[in-house]
Amino acid sequence: MSANRILVVGGYGAVGATVAAMLGGWFPGRVVVVGRDEARARTLGGVRADVADPDGFRRTLEELGDVAAVVLCVEPPDSRVARVCLERGVHLVDIGATWRLLDATAALHGAAAASGATAVLSVGVAPGLTNLLARRAHEAVGGADRIDLTVLLGAGERHGADAVRWTVEGLAEPPAGAPLRTTLPGHGRRTAHPFPFSDQHTLPRTLGVQRVTTRLCLDSGPLTAALFGLRAAARRPPVRRALTASFSRIHLGGDGFALRADARRGDRHAACAVTGREQSRFTALVASYVTRELLTGTPSPGVHHIEQLPALSGLPETLTAHGLTVWRPGGPAPEA
Repeated sequence: MSANRILVVGGYGAVGATVAAMLGGWFPGRVVVVGRDEARARTLGGVRADVADPDGFRRTLEELGDVAAVVLCVEPPDSRVARVCLERGVHLVDIGATWRLLDATAALHGAAAASGATAVLSVGVAPGLTNLLARRAHEAVGGADRIDLTVLLGAGERHGADAVRWTVEGLAEPPAGAPLRTTLPGHGRRTAHPFPFSDQHTLPRTLGVQRVTTRLCLDSGPLTAALFGLRAAARRPPVRRALTASFSRIHLGGDGFALRADARRGDRHAACAVTGREQSRFTALVASYVTRELLTGTPSPGVHHIEQLPALSGLPETLTAHGLTVWRPGGPAPEA
């Protein structure tokens, strides 16, 4: 194994396996799969490491030696592993989607800057591509007062256990806003419901927008109505456990997704959108390209959300090689 290793944490999971394969193609011999399941990690030539054990994670970094970057494809319980990486000067890419945890990691900006490390947060589809679309629409109107983000996910795609639990937990949170009916490319008019994606918490700070709301719907209208009809009941732990078990087994619908950003400033309006298939795969692709940029580009030290790094602004177009379709402000309308 060569120096400047790249650790893919959870590199045997739904997202991590694709990240490990992509990075392995770009950086042969440098990728190390790590995770708390030692047998699975060692089968792939990796080692055991648990993000819930920051002291143990630190020892793993010390034992492996020259680690250049860590890609977190699992969500840790707090920001301590991020601190371990950044204080050692190790770049960090985090696909986490819980805004409180992302805020805690963002607070490590000073530690990262002091060590020369760069961390990129909001990496994936939502957050991630939604953040980049929001910035485009925001700039197209000369600085938005309000941004509405709409996320449509395929109900038939198989997601990892962490993603299912995160979705059910989000369903239990009180909605911040009202449903919105909008048009999504390839899917027609849909009703989307407010959902606690982290982008609506970070974008007001990174873009200076007064109000950002992110809404969710599924590719099936009836399933969307049923899901959000359970919102009040999902506040009870037994119901959340039952929903998590059900969503892990039932896969009705397709694997397509669509994202749309609408920015408004007075009477000015701009919209942009992307569509693709297999949201988990695109989360992995975003994480892979972000990691490659950290290792081959000249990123500013510190902690940044994806929309704050100009070098990543063209990522949606880069992903068209993998099947993403992009509608830009000023181009064909997303309604097309």
